[in-house]
Amino acid sequence: MLSMPSAFRFSSTSSVAALCTVAALTLSTLASAQSASPTVRIRGTVVFADAKSIIVKDRGGEVVSLARAPNLSISEVYRIRLADIKPGSYVGTAAMPQPDGTQKAREVLVFPEAARGTGEGHFPWDLEPQSTMTNATVADIAAAPAAVRGGQQMRLSYKGGEKVVIVPADVPVVTFRPGNEALLAPGAKVLVNAQERNGVPTAMRVLAGKNGFTPPM
Repeated sequence: MLSMPSAFRFSSTSSVAALCTVAALTLSTLASAQSASPTVRIRGTVVFADAKSIIVKDRGGEVVSLARAPNLSISEVYRIRLADIKPGSYVGTAAMPQPDGTQKAREVLVFPEAARGTGEGHFPWDLEPQSTMTNATVADIAAAPAAVRGGQQMRLSYKGGEKVVIVPADVPVVTFRPGNEALLAPGAKVLVNAQERNGVPTAMRVLAGKNGFTPPM
């Protein structure tokens, strides 16, 4: 699980102009002894975006300046219903491990059919300390235990294993669709996947909410 490297970070009191001058700082603390740069996830609010850069104030208050990949992918994340999760759906769920071996969902993303199989498996996640991510197919659905009113229980199957995930009724359930530049307006809530490219911190993909909605992943 990766935390944001210091090379991405800038004081939240810095001006936008000053931030733009330091976009070429490298991620050497991340890239050591690795042939491919790892992905760093930055959750926060858009401060500024143009054709070449994007500046985000992360959830910890740090301001992060990134170059934009020429083929930057922008997707809109939006709410759907818990009932939209069906057996056979391919989902990704950030969750917290429970003492009984189940996982308690913090959010559920239902992948569009074209994205089925993305990142399949169960692995650590950085939404919060000790959280996990499970990308898998919904094998079956049942009512959640009585203590979780109105929720549901999913058995998720992935290559090499399965997990039981409890989804409380108030947990956000979302999917995504192709987005555009309008989603990167100042104040928009985003999750940015970034990598070092040619020594420059670079935004590779942006998942954005509309009208103040925060991507919950």
